Amino acid sequence: MGIINENLEMVMMAAAIIVTLMVILMAFRGQVRHLVNERLTFVEGRENRLLEVSTMISEELQLRPLLRKIMEAVTEILQADRATLFLYDDQSRELWSDIALGLDDAKEIRIPHDAGIAGSVFVSGETINIKEAYADDRFNKAVDKKTGYRTRTILCQQVRTKAGKPIGVIQVLNKAEGVFDETDERNLRAFTAQAAVALENAQLFEEVMTVKNFNEAVLQSMANGMITVDAKGRLTKGNDAAVRLLNWRSLEEHIGVGLDGLFAGENAWAAEMIQKVLDGGEADSALDSRIVFSGSGEEAVSVSVNFSVQPLLSAKGVGIGALAVIEDITSEKRLKSTMARYMPKEVADRLLEGGEDALGGSLQETTILFSDIRAFTSFSEVAGPEETVSMLNDYFGIMVDQIMTHHGILDKYIGDAIMAVYGAPFSTGKDADNALKSAINMIMALGHFNMKRQAEGKMPIEVGIGLNTGEVVSGNIGSERRMDYTVIGDGVNLAARLESATKTYGAKILVSEFTVAGLQDDYLLREVDRLRVKGKSEPVAMYEALDWTAAYPEAVFPNRDRVLQLFEVGMDCYKERLWDDARQAFKQSLDLNPADKVSELYLDRCQTFMQSPPPDDWDGVWVMKTK
Repeated sequence: MGIINENLEMVMMAAAIIVTLMVILMAFRGQVRHLVNERLTFVEGRENRLLEVSTMISEELQLRPLLRKIMEAVTEILQADRATLFLYDDQSRELWSDIALGLDDAKEIRIPHDAGIAGSVFVSGETINIKEAYADDRFNKAVDKKTGYRTRTILCQQVRTKAGKPIGVIQVLNKAEGVFDETDERNLRAFTAQAAVALENAQLFEEVMTVKNFNEAVLQSMANGMITVDAKGRLTKGNDAAVRLLNWRSLEEHIGVGLDGLFAGENAWAAEMIQKVLDGGEADSALDSRIVFSGSGEEAVSVSVNFSVQPLLSAKGVGIGALAVIEDITSEKRLKSTMARYMPKEVADRLLEGGEDALGGSLQETTILFSDIRAFTSFSEVAGPEETVSMLNDYFGIMVDQIMTHHGILDKYIGDAIMAVYGAPFSTGKDADNALKSAINMIMALGHFNMKRQAEGKMPIEVGIGLNTGEVVSGNIGSERRMDYTVIGDGVNLAARLESATKTYGAKILVSEFTVAGLQDDYLLREVDRLRVKGKSEPVAMYEALDWTAAYPEAVFPNRDRVLQLFEVGMDCYKERLWDDARQAFKQSLDLNPADKVSELYLDRCQTFMQSPPPDDWDGVWVMKTK
């Protein structure tokens, strides 16, 4: 009996264990089923989210917002910490990004297209999935060190178009839990395929908008009026200049209006011309025509215009409209255009504002520049008429550019000579400086001009320039049938004398003491003489400007600084009648630069005065007996 009871207890205990195991098994199966359902729900939710964000980004056409949406979607779908999308710039061959999700102060990043992990993926097209960043030699730890960020895992894939063309790289950092797996790679690949389409569309849209904005800016910046009409002659576009020239209150009220409404009455010729171009497809133009509109009063106002029309064609060559260009050629504009050939635009504008009174006679201080070509007669005989005219046209173009760049006015051409004025009809406050800078730049420009001529086997030319500052009479001078704005007076004559004196002293530029007194900036000058010009009793000191030698001092003026020191010593001795001391100084300077004609001239004078001293009342002045 005892044995039976013992066996019964064992059976009951076994049954209890089995029941307990069954309960545990049933609970485990329920938990497994719950986990499986939960996983399926998660996967389904992530797929739904992937579809949702793919649809969302496909609707975005702005590139920068699209980049941010893509990054936000990637970090969400892959449960990552940070993400960066690099796009390829085929102009610079760089990968760039200005959206780096997870960085507070993201700035534009540019790297070579084949550099680092991103570059390697872009070039090879292979996916890189790094489980431990610091254990991979390709990872640059310096970035983490600089930012204080710790990179653990990296998933990097190429972004390419449907045609297989790579357009960028997407790089995802630090999965929230664990490492990026094959499922993450598939999801990222699927997502980037959708994102690539959106990126292509956004880039195309941005290019189109850039071109559109550029064209709009160009259109509005045009001084000429421009309007476009469609194939039916209805206005589609116009710029501000057209609105002003056609005296419209606004462009908007004329959009969609036909040709008869745009150009009626006396302006019907313009509508007929545009319609002719629409019908025939060939450009047409009308020069010096009139656009008439009602003025503020009852009287009609007209504008002189050049009117030209061009057909507009589609990519297939089909006519889609016409473009009309309206150029204002009223008398003021024609006068300004003519005046701009002789003087700076600012002076022309002020003259037009002042009317005829601004061109009346007035006495004012100006600086006059005279320039003349050396041995021009001999040159013209050797070169012949065609080469002479061609050379003069090229030469005048270069010289006048230098004059007008420094606010000078071209007064006139006198054969091969140029006369320019600084300070008339309006002073700049630095007229003497502007004149001297023009002269210096003219000599330097002439050097380049001669180098080009010699390379072409042509004769070089040399010039001399004289500058003087003084009071002159300026204004319109001439007959009733022809007037000429110019300046006259002793100040003009002295500038011409100085230009002529450059031949005697072997100088490029000679400047009067009056111009030197008006200079505000520093220049390299040396006093070469005190002249008493023919017909005048008061002597004038003149200076040689040597700043033009600064570019190639040894080539054009060897030992320049030492020569100038010795010359100054020689001049001091010369004025004190110390002929032998002066002669030695001038001889030393001439030894250093045998081409210094001024030193040679004074050496000859010293030798002359040693044999035949000047009178006791000699004041050191040299009398110029020729003009």
